[in-house]
Amino acid sequence: MYAWIWRHLPGNVWVRIAISLVLIMAIIYALFNWIFPWAEPMLPFGDVTVDSGNVQDVQPSEGLPG
Repeated sequence: MYAWIWRHLPGNVWVRIAISLVLIMAIIYALFNWIFPWAEPMLPFGDVTVDSGNVQDVQPSEGLPG
């Protein structure tokens, strides 16, 4: 796929590199501005399984050096 894109870009090597960088930046921009915000509500990052009611204060034992 990348070879096909490279062959179809106009210009010499330096122009192709510049166009490739612009295309990569445009794709990253689109991902961060439209795709990731659209997909974020569907991801399970808000499903927290830690319950703060079961946390106990743990004191170090007196026999340990430190």
